[in-house]
Amino acid sequence: MTSATQAYTYAAPSSLVDGRLGLATSGGRALSGPALAPRFFSGVVTQAAPAAASLLGVADVALARYHQPQARPGWVRDPVVTCNGDRLRFESFSACGGVYARLDLLGGALDGEVFDRGTTNVDVNAPLREALARIGPRDPLHLGVGLDELVVTTMDGAVVEKKVPLPERWLRGFAEVQVIASGMDQRGELTGMAAVRFLRGLPRKGTVYVAQSGRELKVHDRPVPGAVQLAGPNRLGTLLPLLRFAKSLRMYGPADAASSAWELELPGMRYTLTLSPERWRGFSGEGAVLDDLSTDEAENDADVVGMLLNFEPEVEIGLLADRAGIPADRVRAALTQLGVAGRVGYDLSDAAHFHRELPYDKDNVVLLNPRLAKARKLVEAGAVQLDGEDGDSATVRTSGGTRRVSLADGSCTCEWWWDHHGSRGPCKHVLAARIVARAAVEVSR
Repeated sequence: MTSATQAYTYAAPSSLVDGRLGLATSGGRALSGPALAPRFFSGVVTQAAPAAASLLGVADVALARYHQPQARPGWVRDPVVTCNGDRLRFESFSACGGVYARLDLLGGALDGEVFDRGTTNVDVNAPLREALARIGPRDPLHLGVGLDELVVTTMDGAVVEKKVPLPERWLRGFAEVQVIASGMDQRGELTGMAAVRFLRGLPRKGTVYVAQSGRELKVHDRPVPGAVQLAGPNRLGTLLPLLRFAKSLRMYGPADAASSAWELELPGMRYTLTLSPERWRGFSGEGAVLDDLSTDEAENDADVVGMLLNFEPEVEIGLLADRAGIPADRVRAALTQLGVAGRVGYDLSDAAHFHRELPYDKDNVVLLNPRLAKARKLVEAGAVQLDGEDGDSATVRTSGGTRRVSLADGSCTCEWWWDHHGSRGPCKHVLAARIVARAAVEVSR
């Protein structure tokens, strides 16, 4: 597993002094262009206590290795913040790569001035965490995202520098979880005390299946129609301190009941956790969208659509289709490509993409699909031969031997297919065969 290094540089530590929360920003991208320390927002958070507790939850996820509860990562990757104009979104991804957290501070919780839109990292240090934990329901909270809001008198303006590893698997999962979320639908909802009882009554270990039953969510020990799979219920732990503020709990899942997402609606904000199918399993290897990404058309469309994005809180597909001059289905495929590259997120409540740019070096973000890259290398090397009268099978020559591919069902004779049987997307040999088959169809037209 390869790993790059990300350097964070902050002009001063983030701090909370006399009700003024100053979040230091590192390098990122804004509408005004690349910035070393962008300034996005200054104003009052009208719901201080749930905002502080939720921000702590996002920071806690970044610290966690859920499959090794006692292990703490040697380095902590700072949360990501995006200003979409009418809201602030704070994101983090667990060190184990299996849990994604996001806090959306919406317009109803913010009263202030927006200076720019864009994405950057924010410093969440130990003293700040302790200060956030002390915020009560009646405490005032002034929030500044950017350098000018820092209370540097007590920090002496000290420059903070951090260097952290960015494993390819971790970075790829952080980007791909958005694509997986875009395939989810709401499967259940609880309000008020029912949500509190449900979350507090969950087992901590094992795998359960949750389905709506009347006004309740019922827990089952095996799959049932309409259920969402919940592996490692303890991974929902950062929801528990927020229950005293919760208005409702929504449950989301895909048709195959694998990954799941859990959204708490709080006063003027939402806190969302998205979980991988198993506690030990990260998001980076799912590969469910690789077929969509393997076309030259999707790659070219993504370049066009990407240039039209302006950090919108909700990406309107119809408007993008008109501006880009391409059909809506191709815009959706382009958004998939941009999602895997970390350039768009997905909001389950709004059922819409939003624009953000993961604030990591472009060289680290470009090659986030090694399986697809390997498939294209096989095609370029002429290793794929279509077989059969209808071209419904193929032979792929590799250094490890010859692989037989069935284009009809996507099966292969390689070890990857025998291990996963398509549950984590196509292998590189199937991808390569499909690329060649599509090219053959184009030539015959």
